[in-house]
Amino acid sequence: MLKLLKNFSLLGLLAISLVAPGALAESSTPVLDRVVDFKVLKVGMSGNQPPMNSNSRSGQLIGYEVDLARALASSMGARLEIVTMPFGDLLDALNKEKVDMVMSGMAITAGRSRDVSFVGPYMMSGKSILTKDSLLSRATKSADFNRGDLKLAALENSTSEVFVQSAAPEATLIRVKDYDAAVDMVIAGEVDALVADMPICILSVLRYPNAGLATLQSPLSIEPFGIAVRKDDRQFAELVDNYLDTFGKMGMLNQLRKKWFEDKSWIAALP
Repeated sequence: MLKLLKNFSLLGLLAISLVAPGALAESSTPVLDRVVDFKVLKVGMSGNQPPMNSNSRSGQLIGYEVDLARALASSMGARLEIVTMPFGDLLDALNKEKVDMVMSGMAITAGRSRDVSFVGPYMMSGKSILTKDSLLSRATKSADFNRGDLKLAALENSTSEVFVQSAAPEATLIRVKDYDAAVDMVIAGEVDALVADMPICILSVLRYPNAGLATLQSPLSIEPFGIAVRKDDRQFAELVDNYLDTFGKMGMLNQLRKKWFEDKSWIAALP
């Protein structure tokens, strides 16, 4: 019996030695543990993508994704902390653990899915054009704006940038850090058009009614927006997915869509 116990102990030690160094000490749910232990949910957003997320005149963040993030944090029993940064820095911040998730009009793509996981989608969008050119505002295919004499602005590190490079390689691509600067460039005539997600284009037309802006009637592409989370915490991703599914079944996502896309009264709160 003693010999059997001795052999069993040796096998146990051997099994432990085969585990990768540090694996026993590290949690398999690092993000979920952090949210539960510290009761804080950190969500990354650009803060300048109305109606998804933007700063109001009073300096408060408002928008569809702000409300959705608040609902997620509440469901987790955590305090919401929104971390704003340029759109192009968001996924890097996620992988460096500066935020727990990213919600910022982030389209789910195959390329991005190599580096992060996505939950959702919670909304469908598509590419459109914001312009003062009446011909461009009637574009229905890439040939309509794939011209060497055009300057097209797009958000840096966005799918809009990739879209311009693919659909309009003849045009000059002007990369911008944020949408406000890009819209100003369109109004000032510094670029011929801004290629962006359709909600941004529609809102800009409504926000600046006297600027002569126009946008397309139908999107040029279809893109699903999702919540980006780290790949190393499947349980956290499943938790977020469960909450998002529940919000959809409760009708909350539909209510948010009506609030931010049909009722335009909130536009007055923008700077």
